Amino acid sequence: MQQAPDAEITTPGHDAGRGGVNVSPNSSQQRLITASLQSLAQEMNEIADQASSLLKAPPGGLSADSAAFSRIARRTVPRWHFAMLNDAERNDALAAALERSIPTGATVLDIGSGSGLLAMAAARAGAARVITCEMNPLLAEVARQVVDAHGLADVITVIGRPSTALEVGRDLDGPVDVLVSEIVDCGLIGEGLLPSVRHAREHLLAPHGIMLPSAARLYGRLVSSEAVLKLNQVTTADGFDVSLMNTLATRGHFPVRLDTWPHRFLSEAARVLDFDLARDDLEPGERPVSLLATADGEAHALLVWFELDMGGGITLRNSPENTRSHWMQGWVPLEKPVPTKAGETVSFRLRWSDYMLSAHC
Repeated sequence: MQQAPDAEITTPGHDAGRGGVNVSPNSSQQRLITASLQSLAQEMNEIADQASSLLKAPPGGLSADSAAFSRIARRTVPRWHFAMLNDAERNDALAAALERSIPTGATVLDIGSGSGLLAMAAARAGAARVITCEMNPLLAEVARQVVDAHGLADVITVIGRPSTALEVGRDLDGPVDVLVSEIVDCGLIGEGLLPSVRHAREHLLAPHGIMLPSAARLYGRLVSSEAVLKLNQVTTADGFDVSLMNTLATRGHFPVRLDTWPHRFLSEAARVLDFDLARDDLEPGERPVSLLATADGEAHALLVWFELDMGGGITLRNSPENTRSHWMQGWVPLEKPVPTKAGETVSFRLRWSDYMLSAHC
């Protein structure tokens, strides 16, 4: 687990979202923004109060079996870690890639420790020294204890900070020989792969060091699905117009396991984005995308999935056909439904920030 995206507050337009209720930009919108900040402050205060009360408890009053500890774990550690660690296809592929790519005696930096799995696999592959960083203090401590339980604490050091806070000379004796950065979500970039690699490549990796992954590709396909559309959009409920809720909809990509929902593809799959992680600037940007429609219909989104070149000829992917992968696919909503006609081209712009994909017609 690596850096979480910065909080992003988007001021809605006059239309409250996809044919919804009009709101005054000087009153209703401002009240929504104020309420959003109040919600954030309320959540932070609740967390602070809970932490303060637990810190005042008698030593030994909080155990790993307690309800309080369970609440903290659920709140601070995403549940997908369990699905990820049970993804044998992913684990086997990453272990094989490390075995084939890490030179004996190398120094390795692993970004996003999680349970410590990849750090231990790197040590088993022949690394003399592994530094692994984890921004979540609870996960970092889990990784330390897992590493220690396997007798690898003399090889592996777990640092409880994000990789962008690491410095050569303080956290690292020198630039590392190998960078491992399997910090990807359904849409590739949502866990901070781009800013993490940008920083590590410039400040932490030795010249001509090995990068795993070395390249990433994003594929996409136009899709229509009223069922998935309704996961992030609403108009009426029981006869009432509740479309103002659309101001709270996810603006960028979000995960969906497509094969569990009725859907219809309206184009063939095409490569829509490439990242050379060793050479590209990896800054936010945009590019035009044109896809040939294969059927008449109405496209609701661009469905995306990634391929990662992990070295040694090993590729990780989360395509819709790969139902064994714990990664879902990324649903990138179109700004509005786009009519398609078989044989005609649909054009739009695909934008990416450090953490989010969006499609603009």
